[in-house]
Amino acid sequence: MTSILHPLRIGRHIARYPIIQGAMAVGVSGAKLAGAVANSGGVGVIASLGLGLHSPDFQQRKVRSFFEVNRLALIDELTKARAISQDGVIGVNILVATKNYPVLAQTSAAQGANLIITGAGLPLNLPKYTAEYPDVALVPTISNLLGGQLICQTWEREYNRLPDALIIENCQLVGGHFTQCEDMNSPGFSIESVISQVRDYLEKQVGVMIPLIVTGGICDRTDIDWMLAIGADGVQIGTRFITTEECDADQRYKDYHLKACPEDIVTVPSPVGKFSRALHNSFAEQAITDSSTRLEQRCIANCLEDCLCRDAGKTYCLLQALAKAACGDIEHGLIFSGANVRYTERITSVTELMAELTQPQKPIFSNSCPQEECASVIN
Repeated sequence: MTSILHPLRIGRHIARYPIIQGAMAVGVSGAKLAGAVANSGGVGVIASLGLGLHSPDFQQRKVRSFFEVNRLALIDELTKARAISQDGVIGVNILVATKNYPVLAQTSAAQGANLIITGAGLPLNLPKYTAEYPDVALVPTISNLLGGQLICQTWEREYNRLPDALIIENCQLVGGHFTQCEDMNSPGFSIESVISQVRDYLEKQVGVMIPLIVTGGICDRTDIDWMLAIGADGVQIGTRFITTEECDADQRYKDYHLKACPEDIVTVPSPVGKFSRALHNSFAEQAITDSSTRLEQRCIANCLEDCLCRDAGKTYCLLQALAKAACGDIEHGLIFSGANVRYTERITSVTELMAELTQPQKPIFSNSCPQEECASVIN
């Protein structure tokens, strides 16, 4: 039988299972999903991007700025999540590329988040924003060794601390934005290689053992066991949690994922200047063929530091595209997805999904990594 999953310690916080729920914006992973995952022994994560978009305060312009509305909405989501799971581990995902990233980091720490997970950039100053809250674990997301080195060196030099864990993206399979390069499919860029490189660096040059979490294309217990076998301490899973009762997105969004198959995965350009992995629909087709005149290009919140939509009149408004999809407009919104889809035929509860992911299974060994079949879909 496969080994029993061990608890995951990140900083001063311990989750019963080494499973972190992925952050999916806008309005896909909020308080309901994060609270349910934390209750089931994983790490529940609230996606901070665009939380205030549908707030009455923003819609009616009762509050001066979108950033203040978003900050208040984050406080509200954290309060709701903690009411659902009083003792579970709850984190907040913050994009470094957003203009109010420092404020959201401070707010998350002050309002009781156990973890702050960052993406979309290197959080070189994150310890400064959370200095008053030493119990809050800081978990940057990286895609390669270079990113991990830069963060560790900067934090140790400037703040005399190191990350409490690192999330490593499997760029071949991860949903949403991903780092694309010409060598992505070469052996040196495989997830096994990156895990080994980062582990060696931490142990031999930094002298620490911190958890390494892998994200991208992980869908079942076999995938989890494989990641642990090649050196990861835990996994982050996003797409599988979309088809749960507690997922905060509209039912039509969940149903669209239920019907999706691997052939529906497409690579879509984004206003952040990166590519993103999403499900095919009318919006994605227009974005891919650069039919930008038919896409919404009105900047609705000025949320990103660099934005091709706002600054150059290209692509589309990312916030609005994600929000439309999550609210059920599945043809005219952007539907992020990991490369592995079609893993379930029905909507399940988080409790059921976590039981499925954590129940030991008989391993099926082969000469190739189980991830390779999935990678072939997108190559």
